Amino acid sequence: MIQWQKSTYSGGAAGNECVEIAYSEGKLLLRESDDPTRPLSTTLEGLHSLLGHIRATHA
Repeated sequence: MIQWQKSTYSGGAAGNECVEIAYSEGKLLLRESDDPTRPLSTTLEGLHSLLGHIRATHA
């Protein structure tokens, strides 16, 4: 069973959708809580690159 972890930036109230992350079979999985049936698979390096790009373009 995959254990999803919700972002600490998400509130607990209804309607607070967020990104969730899990680790399974050597891959990181990402999904939006409002559409949990469509997870994305990536590696640690891929996630690091994505976050670096977001930080660089939204600073």
